[in-house]
Amino acid sequence: MALRWSDFITPSTLQLAPFVELLLEPVACRQLQGELKLGLHEALVNAVRHGNNADPSKCLRVRRIESAFWLIWQVQDEGAGFAFQRHPDQRTLGQLPLDHGATAGRGLFLIHQCFDDVRWSPRGNRVQLAITRRRMGTVAIGRGWGSRDR
Repeated sequence: MALRWSDFITPSTLQLAPFVELLLEPVACRQLQGELKLGLHEALVNAVRHGNNADPSKCLRVRRIESAFWLIWQVQDEGAGFAFQRHPDQRTLGQLPLDHGATAGRGLFLIHQCFDDVRWSPRGNRVQLAITRRRMGTVAIGRGWGSRDR
């Protein structure tokens, strides 16, 4: 399978459901779609609220990349960036906060649970979310992500 990518630009708004559906078009398996929808929606909401400060004059950019082994979304906002490097313990960045009353961190936990690989750009205003083709029994190339070989 040749490397394929698609670029998307959308206004910085919380009306994200149709956009998330568009981003998930290559995913055939309903269960996998549900998991990815949750994580992708959370990443986009974080970009709108925290990156773009809910400023409707700003935009979100998403690149979807399909390869033989990975399906990747790169979500970028126009903000100053998430200072993930300053997190006290990088190993706990994707873990559920210990304080049940914590006002932050649950979204990052959800994102890490939904994707096989999560990476931040050095500036912190772009997150890369990826799943492997093997996930959920994915096999035949060109049949859609999450389809099962018969």
